[in-house]
Amino acid sequence: MSIIMAFCIILVVLAVGDVISAKTKAFIPSVFVSAVLFLLGFWTIFPKDLVDISSLGMPMALLAMYLLITHMGTMMSISELLGQWKTISISLIGIIGLCITTLTIGRLLFGWETVVAATPPLSGGIVAAIMMSDAAAAKGLEDLGVLAIVMYVMQGFAGYPLTAYCLKKEGKRLLKIFRSGNAQTVTQSKSEEVVETKSKFKIFPPLPQKYQTIYMYLAKLGLVAWAAVSFASVTNEVVSKYVVCLIFGVIASEIGFLERKPLNLSGSFGWLMTSLMAYIFAQLAKATPSMLAEIVLPLLGIIILGVTGMAIFSMLAGKKMGYSKEMAFATALTALYGFPPNYVLTEEASKALAETDEEREYLMDQMLPKMLVGGFTSVTIVSVVIAGIFVKML
Repeated sequence: MSIIMAFCIILVVLAVGDVISAKTKAFIPSVFVSAVLFLLGFWTIFPKDLVDISSLGMPMALLAMYLLITHMGTMMSISELLGQWKTISISLIGIIGLCITTLTIGRLLFGWETVVAATPPLSGGIVAAIMMSDAAAAKGLEDLGVLAIVMYVMQGFAGYPLTAYCLKKEGKRLLKIFRSGNAQTVTQSKSEEVVETKSKFKIFPPLPQKYQTIYMYLAKLGLVAWAAVSFASVTNEVVSKYVVCLIFGVIASEIGFLERKPLNLSGSFGWLMTSLMAYIFAQLAKATPSMLAEIVLPLLGIIILGVTGMAIFSMLAGKKMGYSKEMAFATALTALYGFPPNYVLTEEASKALAETDEEREYLMDQMLPKMLVGGFTSVTIVSVVIAGIFVKML
């Protein structure tokens, strides 16, 4: 298969997802549609290395991840980042609920080793899945090693539609407030806060217009991402390099070194997001029909139990902290897929509900920071910690 043919196949699949999402007003999220199409494609006519052939896989996807997460940081202020402690708490409590239900009810239904191998991948990303898969294989439990990997690649099928539903419910609630005029004070105070923050932290003057070029935007963003990854490496990734990229993006934009949303200004955001989404879906090539047939019962059972526990615990925590039950659950659900699907789902819900650009911006401002912070908390930090504990329990 030629590089251009592979590229076209991937983009057509992603475009079909967008069309169906738009037609259903995000009731069926594009990431869910694309995931189903890729899965069916890998089972039939798509080569397993489709994404690599198109050049959208590694190392392009890794570069995209660094730049995109640093870019996301520029969309938040320091006060906004510090103010997300409630989101972090809800995300943690949701994962605790997930672990409790899988290790209690799940243990009775599927056995101790099965739930121990499957729970960390369900609560986070690829690192946790690899850790549990390797640990299971080392003990001669090959089927549980497969379960850990398949849990990682399949968990999004539960997370995508549930998150889309929660975000639409939350978006409708927020729009009622916005359209009634009660949100004016919130937006006003937020804009005043940004002005105050700029006067306090900004040390770099804005570049003259003639130097604000695509190369300049990307060069500065790349330098900040490089600094973040280097810092994480020097500190032995005590904090995940992806979280450090987010924090460095926030700081760099607050001090004026980076513009807000530099990838949008350079016109590069869509291309990098395409590469990253393609790489995420490439993981579905590992989930063969025979593999799924062998482990379908524990796979579905543990997902249902885990998500139920997550829903109960996150909603109760959200109620205590002033979040709606939908926003609390959506925040916790980011553990099932992380970035970039959390961004895509939030943007889709905002586009589907908003009637004006102002309404869309308001919805994104209210929901996106929570979804981003929730995802980074669970996928990049907590899931690895849980995997480290569970490896010793296997």
